[in-house]
Amino acid sequence: MKLCVCFGLTLLAAIWSAAAASADDRRVVVDPNTPPWNAVAKVQTNIGTKCTGVLIGAAVVLTAAHCLYNPRTQAMLQPVSLHVLFGFERDTYRWHRLVARFVIGRGFDPVWPRPQHWDWARLELSEAVPEPPLPVASKQPSGGMEVALAGYNQDRSELLMADLHCHLRDVVTVSDGSAMIEHDCGGTRGTSGGPLLARQGGGGWVVVGINIAAGPNDNIALAPPLDELSDHPPH
Repeated sequence: MKLCVCFGLTLLAAIWSAAAASADDRRVVVDPNTPPWNAVAKVQTNIGTKCTGVLIGAAVVLTAAHCLYNPRTQAMLQPVSLHVLFGFERDTYRWHRLVARFVIGRGFDPVWPRPQHWDWARLELSEAVPEPPLPVASKQPSGGMEVALAGYNQDRSELLMADLHCHLRDVVTVSDGSAMIEHDCGGTRGTSGGPLLARQGGGGWVVVGINIAAGPNDNIALAPPLDELSDHPPH
């Protein structure tokens, strides 16, 4: 049986298929070769899927599990089909990494029609990336927190864009320790797996979640439980 996670009414406006950013578009182009944006990667597959990911370890990228699903074969892609690009801008990039293996949320169901708290993937790269990874928040975020969302949006997929001035609207904690996050950051398709970032003490950035659904007025992000990020058998 699927676990139903209920959200506020505004969250119901966010849908998987929405491709347009908010009419009040605050997104700006950011430099993918300067911190913290140099930890944001474009995740591409051999079947043409384009998403976003974030470096959380020397050779570990966090992204959305639905980005790794092949609807034609109705199966998850093989690691050899995945390509992770850092410093991507137009037709250039600084680092290209293949994926050695990956793990996904235990209960992830690629045909489940609603955002789900298992929709995360931990990519283990074939080689470390010489860029500083971003830490994952050690505690769950709270409503009202100021955040930023970075990703390779469908409407401008050759550039890394970020909404630097947005906020969390609601955070729903799930029994496994994960959290579903409603926020007002601007984003479209392609930002799936993109990091939701917050400032921490000292001015650095921390990953509080990854985007998993885009809507015209709201987006949905997921904060996976920290212990789940390393406990699964690899694909």
